[in-house]
Amino acid sequence: MKPPAAAADFLKHHGWDDAQILPVAGDASFRRYFRVEAGDRKAILMDAPPPHEDPKPFIAIAEYLTESGFAAPEIFARDLTHGLVLLEDFGDRRMREHLDDHPADEGAIYRQTIDLLQGLHRAPAAALPAYDEQQYLREANLLTEWYCPAQQLDVDGESFAAIWRQVLEPVIAAQKLPVTVMRDYHAENIMLLEDGRLGLLDFQDALVGHPAYDLVSMLQDARRDVPDALEATMLAYYLAGHDKDAAEEFRSHYAILGAQRNTKIIGIFTRLCVRDGKQRYLDFLPRMWRLLEKDLCHPALQPMAEWFDRNIPASVRSKPMSIAETA
Repeated sequence: MKPPAAAADFLKHHGWDDAQILPVAGDASFRRYFRVEAGDRKAILMDAPPPHEDPKPFIAIAEYLTESGFAAPEIFARDLTHGLVLLEDFGDRRMREHLDDHPADEGAIYRQTIDLLQGLHRAPAAALPAYDEQQYLREANLLTEWYCPAQQLDVDGESFAAIWRQVLEPVIAAQKLPVTVMRDYHAENIMLLEDGRLGLLDFQDALVGHPAYDLVSMLQDARRDVPDALEATMLAYYLAGHDKDAAEEFRSHYAILGAQRNTKIIGIFTRLCVRDGKQRYLDFLPRMWRLLEKDLCHPALQPMAEWFDRNIPASVRSKPMSIAETA
């Protein structure tokens, strides 16, 4: 993975002219990341090339999070014309790999992620667009736009959207006092820092919406198996202090947003395979269907569960997909 052409001049201009540039793991977007090393100094170079990417939202939300007392990377330098951002290096101690190697730490670290969310939900919300019905529906429709055609399914898309409007209504009503929603808050976007804090990454798509969304993102992780017992314990931990009725309502919204998010991710992972040739994302689909089916068991989602039973039967959901089948 070669650094972008403008990187050398950008780094030289900001005092990193003798730096070594090394690739680091990226994500599912057009963004790329490089570690920049010059003597004992280290930083991360984000390559967010226009027109595919715009680094301004990342910068703005990083500054909001830092000002609110959370550990987002410090921005050292920026070149918005070329989409280059030099930012603080949080190291290599990522939550995902740490828990793979130290499973006994699972309860304590997940509890810390819930503490962080509680703090974020107490803070004034960022000045961001709302996670509104249109956005929820646009995301859910990725299932009918990508997964269903890939499985050669002719489904009832109109009733799919209508049912989502119905089940999302109480969630949207509860967002009258919104919180900042990072939208990709999970174990692969959390760094364990030397000072004991959690470092936050990949928050550039943040909106303001319901507090259950990031909780679902963490506890129904698309890329890591979170034991059902741990999910239940952490949800109860978040809800400590809520009265019975408020906790019951929140659990209902949690299930609805879990179903919406997992539906969206099935569509996204299929798109990454079909459109972008990233077949490895199909390996996550069995987990996503398990999570979605668990959410669909909640009474608030009965109409949605019935739609899935009519349109995407269990025999199809469990059917392995491949590039050949999706071509």
